[in-house]
Amino acid sequence: MKSIKDLKLQETAKISEMSQGDMKKEVVDAQKKMYVLQMKKSAGELKQTHMLKALRRYVAKLKTFASQKGFRVD
Repeated sequence: MKSIKDLKLQETAKISEMSQGDMKKEVVDAQKKMYVLQMKKSAGELKQTHMLKALRRYVAKLKTFASQKGFRVD
């Protein structure tokens, strides 16, 4: 059974130290994970729907840190 720890999300301290390339790669990876979970949810295979909320907030956190540093990670 997957949990939020299995998503391997970075801590806030590590996010603030990331370079632009690392941050962009992390955003893309998180968005891919979120897409897979959304497809599983729509197919009725996902029981832990709280993981979608955690990933959505994680992507927002990454984008917020990127904009504070002046990076663009769209």
